[in-house]
Amino acid sequence: QLQASGGGLVQAGGSLRLSCAASGRTFRAIDLGWFRQAPGKEREFVAVMPWRGDRQYYTNSVKGQFTISRDGAKDTWYLQMNSLKPEDTAVYYCAAKTNSASVFSILDYEYWGQGTQVTVSS
Repeated sequence: QLQASGGGLVQAGGSLRLSCAASGRTFRAIDLGWFRQAPGKEREFVAVMPWRGDRQYYTNSVKGQFTISRDGAKDTWYLQMNSLKPEDTAVYYCAAKTNSASVFSILDYEYWGQGTQVTVSS
């Protein structure tokens, strides 16, 4: 139901924009997020925004570097990643939830995309 795309190989300092498209039955989420999982590490929160889009939350390591946004006309949201660093290398997952649990609670996200690989070379 969620399709993530936009990953790839980029040099340090470069940019990528990830997209997440929701399809299927009418999609009504409360929060939209991006998470990532690097090799040998647990999946971690990256960015999230409420469906209404009035605020954004970021993990400290990407503040000022990544921007989460949503296309109001589509069930699609994005993660603009600038000034990429090798430590940003990971599989990036989009996710959405329809409950009111904390936006930082990974386990409460009910819908997940398949993941898209981002590799940043030094």
